[in-house]
Amino acid sequence: MFNQYLVDAEEPLLFHTGLRGLFPLVSAAVERVMPVERLRWVTFGHLEADECGSMNSWLAAAPHAQIAHGALGCLVSVNDLADRPPRPLADGEVMDLGGKRMRRIETPHVPHGWDAGLFFEEATGTLLCGDLFTSMGESPAVTDVEIVSPALAAEDTFGATCLTPGTGPTMRALADLEPSALCLMHGPTYRGDGGAALRDLAGAYEERLAAEGVRLHGPVTPSV
Repeated sequence: MFNQYLVDAEEPLLFHTGLRGLFPLVSAAVERVMPVERLRWVTFGHLEADECGSMNSWLAAAPHAQIAHGALGCLVSVNDLADRPPRPLADGEVMDLGGKRMRRIETPHVPHGWDAGLFFEEATGTLLCGDLFTSMGESPAVTDVEIVSPALAAEDTFGATCLTPGTGPTMRALADLEPSALCLMHGPTYRGDGGAALRDLAGAYEERLAAEGVRLHGPVTPSV
């Protein structure tokens, strides 16, 4: 699944653009809610084709739209890639959209990408999770079924998450927000105890980091 999230407010915001080839499909979906030209902000978790590949298509279709991304990501990539200058966001900065409040939270290397960050919508307690909790296969749009096991199964397949000493603490800091909804990019939106799900995922990755550390510090068998 490749999910994009439209935040309907006085200044509408799109989280994730989708790949360039998906622009016709995604823009048609947005049109079912509002005219595309009303779009004011285009945001994403980190630089990756499925997250921001069609950003310039959105800028062309919405004349007042602007990319909003973490300051580091703007400095190293978006300033050059975007057809209009982006709005760099500081860690913890809140975008008041008029009816919705989007807080940028920097999460470098969680799950991956040094420019990684997420958004927490304060009015509804919704965490836009990006690639956290990635799962495989089809799933419903919304679920209350636990999402940690599918995420770990996907990690076994893809190995996409950076295992660092900061991985678990970053997820636990997100858990402290106690989100009531977790909006996954690759998987369903989870409605339930988002804090517990994040703590469970953090614990699982901390176990994997410990196991990986033992493996990497073990003796190396010389090649013949």
